[in-house]
Amino acid sequence: MRTRTILHAFLILALTGGASAARALTQDELIARIKAAGYTEVSDIKSTAEGTTAKAIKNGKQVRLVVDSSGQIKERN
Repeated sequence: MRTRTILHAFLILALTGGASAARALTQDELIARIKAAGYTEVSDIKSTAEGTTAKAIKNGKQVRLVVDSSGQIKERN
């Protein structure tokens, strides 16, 4: 029972981003996180020194995104 509670807590942390610093996001997890933030048509995903960059659409406009090591999404020009 205790193991199940620990696994459940870890799953909640992973889904809310609390465990993202412990390991890198997979590409599917990254896309899911970007889409959950309101972006569509995620493409051109690349790893850089700044973080993971991607192109996406939000409110009908193409934007360039940077996802840092903590999983935060920031728009770049």
